[in-house]
Amino acid sequence: MTFQWTAVATFLYTEIGVILLLCIPFISPLRWQKIFTIPLWNKIANYWNKAFLTIIVLLIVLFLDAIREVKKYSTAHVGEKGANINPNAFDHIQMKLFRSQRNLYISGFSLFLWLVLRRTVTLITQLAKEMGIQVAMEIQVANTNEAARKYMEENEKLQQALNEKGKCENEQALDKANKKLMQETEILKAELKKTSQALSKATNEVTAIKKQSEGLKKEYDRLIKEHERLQKLLDEEEDWKDQ
Repeated sequence: MTFQWTAVATFLYTEIGVILLLCIPFISPLRWQKIFTIPLWNKIANYWNKAFLTIIVLLIVLFLDAIREVKKYSTAHVGEKGANINPNAFDHIQMKLFRSQRNLYISGFSLFLWLVLRRTVTLITQLAKEMGIQVAMEIQVANTNEAARKYMEENEKLQQALNEKGKCENEQALDKANKKLMQETEILKAELKKTSQALSKATNEVTAIKKQSEGLKKEYDRLIKEHERLQKLLDEEEDWKDQ
């Protein structure tokens, strides 16, 4: 295996390892978000898009080159198979065909997993943001409920104090205070309703992202199984040739 294909194979194994690491269930998206926001990643992020596009272009070029090699040696394999030639030459062509097919699989899976890795990181980042918004909404709702409860308690205490005094001159002040407290309560209820609606929307978005992430994970598991099956076929073909 030449240097370029050794590098592509190493890159493929690295992609598989990183994606498996990102799919570990006990590491939450919020923790990944903290990892992604460390100063080192912030410096790398400035060059991330350029590096991503550069790698995409390189993998596409290698993938097209592998397709060309497969077509080339497949045609030669068919032509040489129909003719009576030296068995060593036929084995050499067959070996070239096997290597070109192997390179095709390696470059193809590397290209696909590179896109999957980019999408996985994006989904984890979005999910972490939505979870952060949800936590902030829950805290805001709890604070609003606590403030409303305090206002209600103060209102009840004020009513009890004024009822005990039983003075007519305080009735107007009590009405004004009650109206003011009722207005403040209505405002707090409106804010609570808005906050609850925002929380519900954020929860729905988080659920949708989780479903999309689960679908991506299932697709990744299917691709891994397909890769293992193709790798097994390649190993069996190589063992057959070695015999």
